[in-house]
Amino acid sequence: MDLILKFVLPLLLGYLLDLLIGDPKTWPHPVKFFGFLIRKGTSWLNHGKYRFAKGTLLTIFLITSTCLFFWYVQQLLEPWPIAWYAFTTIFVFFSLANKSLIAEGKTVFQTLENKGLSHGRLQLANIVGRDTSTLSAQQIRIAVLETMSENLSDGVIAPLFFYFIFGLPGMMMYKMINTLDSMIGYKNEAYFYFGKAAAKIDDVANFIPARVTAGLMILLFGSSRAGNFVLHYGNAHTSPNAGYPEAALAGILDCQFGGPNIYQGRWVVKPYIGENDRIIEDKDIKKVMWINHSVTFTMVITIAAIKAYLIWING
Repeated sequence: MDLILKFVLPLLLGYLLDLLIGDPKTWPHPVKFFGFLIRKGTSWLNHGKYRFAKGTLLTIFLITSTCLFFWYVQQLLEPWPIAWYAFTTIFVFFSLANKSLIAEGKTVFQTLENKGLSHGRLQLANIVGRDTSTLSAQQIRIAVLETMSENLSDGVIAPLFFYFIFGLPGMMMYKMINTLDSMIGYKNEAYFYFGKAAAKIDDVANFIPARVTAGLMILLFGSSRAGNFVLHYGNAHTSPNAGYPEAALAGILDCQFGGPNIYQGRWVVKPYIGENDRIIEDKDIKKVMWINHSVTFTMVITIAAIKAYLIWING
């Protein structure tokens, strides 16, 4: 099979499928299976002594086996190009979450507007880890925009980056890393030691994608303020990565993110990003939707072009 076509066609088809149908909640999904494996491993190992060692071994095993599984299946399907392309395209599609991310954010804004504060809080709880029970309307809207910027990196740009570097096995490996972090990468009593390796690996995996996401935002929307925000606030966040796309978006919108929130019963003080504590409006979610679509499209086209060029010059 042509190497350029093998890289570009599943990428473009997977992107188009995500753009058209998103992530239907009733469909089987590899991340659901990843979650099942993580829960099983956690129930077996996260107790007694040596939790850090056991959590590290589980993390490494799941990441490695995921990468090897998808590499092996692709090797098996090589003699059947149609099956190979179908398999690769489907899992590229499953690895991207841009349409669903945008839809979830828009739904929170609409629910808040049409059904009121209590319903808005409940809807927001579906997409954030913070306690939403006491949030104001302004805090709900800010939480949506923060989540959309951070998950643009985690749920879209990072999988695309790993597809560019390592193909489908790398893309699915990243999805396992991200799922591990979201399930056991917490600094609480239950997971502090068991999930420490998962959290650190996720930090390393997202280091470049988070900065690429912020850079694309700045370049596409020509915002010098966003660039200044990234330089000033990017590394002030409690996360080594989340602050970069959040700072870029806050700069583009000229608003303020961050501040204290409750996570799993703990009061967590996060630094503020920006100084303009203006009211977030419905037009802001529309702009963020356009930002997410633009950044995703640009990343897809850019990595397709770069990979095609690299394959071409190497003969």
